Amino acid sequence: MLAKLWLENARRAMDQIEDSQMAHIRQAAEVMADTIEAGRWVHTFGCGHATIPVEEMYPRIGGFVGFHPMIELPLTFFTNIVGGMSVHQFVFLERVEGYGLEIMKGYTFDPRDCMWLFSHSGINAVNIDIALEAKRQGMKVIAYGSAREAEGKQTRHSSGKTLFDIADIVVDTCVPAQDATVPLKNHVDAVGPVSTIAFVTTVWMTVTTVAEILAERGVGLFIHPSHNVPGDTTARERLSAALAEYKRRIAGV
Repeated sequence: MLAKLWLENARRAMDQIEDSQMAHIRQAAEVMADTIEAGRWVHTFGCGHATIPVEEMYPRIGGFVGFHPMIELPLTFFTNIVGGMSVHQFVFLERVEGYGLEIMKGYTFDPRDCMWLFSHSGINAVNIDIALEAKRQGMKVIAYGSAREAEGKQTRHSSGKTLFDIADIVVDTCVPAQDATVPLKNHVDAVGPVSTIAFVTTVWMTVTTVAEILAERGVGLFIHPSHNVPGDTTARERLSAALAEYKRRIAGV
């Protein structure tokens, strides 16, 4: 059954992450914990389906204040498929050098911040623009993606570097370069990608580690609670407190 084959491939990626990436995840989490403890932001960015891990961590039940999603609509909203803001435009835009610099102009950064980037291939220009500019502004750059598979690949950026060459810390999602992992009879292309499940896996491994580090330091977290649990009479108050803290930090107070 192809369903079981996909499940085996997804489990294999997660097992490989556990076997080979724990130390790197801890290293990334330490940097993020320092940033959040300082009252600053872990900025998060990706293009295409690599925005899914960005959207997964905050705002999200079980997430907490400190992670700032930077989502550029033309680089993620291509579910029209064709027509306006569709796949053709997205594929073009993520390769346009200089676009990432324009995105960065819309935000205020601090050297105590860090930039957490998600890219399966690590070769497209927008992510590399953002990584280079983040480093220029004094931030640590953390990249998650299929780093080993990107070795030797030709970058699409004039710097000559991939995202994984630039990053201070890299976590390998252990996903094959082609992403889709299930061969299909009478077809050239496989189906069943596993990069998204690997991204989400590494996100929660990292975020829970950040939470653990901060809790051990005695730092109180503003956690986004579920407000759908019967009998939890203070969930709305805790949610309001988390959103108020997010608003306060965004305002720079």
